[in-house]
Amino acid sequence: MALVPCQVLRVAILLSYCSILCNYKAIEMPSHQTYGGSWKFLTFIDLVIQAVFFGICVLTDLSSLLTRGSGNQEQERQLKKLISLRDWMLAVLAFPVGVFVVAVFWIIYAYDREMIYPKLLDNFIPGWLNHGMHTTVLPFILIEMRTSHHAYPSRSSGLAAICAFSVGYILWVCWVHHVTGMWVYPFLEHIGPGARIIFFGSTTILMNFLYLLGEVLNSYIWDTQRKPPSWQGT
Repeated sequence: MALVPCQVLRVAILLSYCSILCNYKAIEMPSHQTYGGSWKFLTFIDLVIQAVFFGICVLTDLSSLLTRGSGNQEQERQLKKLISLRDWMLAVLAFPVGVFVVAVFWIIYAYDREMIYPKLLDNFIPGWLNHGMHTTVLPFILIEMRTSHHAYPSRSSGLAAICAFSVGYILWVCWVHHVTGMWVYPFLEHIGPGARIIFFGSTTILMNFLYLLGEVLNSYIWDTQRKPPSWQGT
């Protein structure tokens, strides 16, 4: 039996994301006042994705509780739609985008923090908030994947959706540069056009890989749990 019910964990995680978003939006940084505001940063978009996803998880739990034993077929049909939306969001957005943000941020940060998170930002963003945006996303999504089975969409539609998201964000970053003359991320200023194309292409491939990783991880966790121990026999 779980020490903490998964429903309680989801509420706690949702509240933590709401707190992180509120604290982040309350910070008066120059970049928030420029074209695109916070929405030009993948970190902020990811926080919104995670908050919406866990909001849907909590809503699904509440709907399941209210529907249980009611025998109302329409309510059960609506619940199934909600569960399908929850599973789709985890597969296509919450897991791949969340893991991407954590992995890419800390890899670039370890190489040269000025390329992704200049030391100047320490004057605006406290350390706990930085970790809330770039670290805790990973354990939170892994906890969700471990506590609940999620039905993945067909591989072709899932990969098409994450590709659409990746290309859409790349085009958005390029548009912000077109309008303002500045790249959203400092390291893009220091590489040539060819290197940027390679980088953008590589990030799209990485997003696809992370989608497949999530699919494999989800199957491994739940297939292992469903498989009876060898000592039980057949």
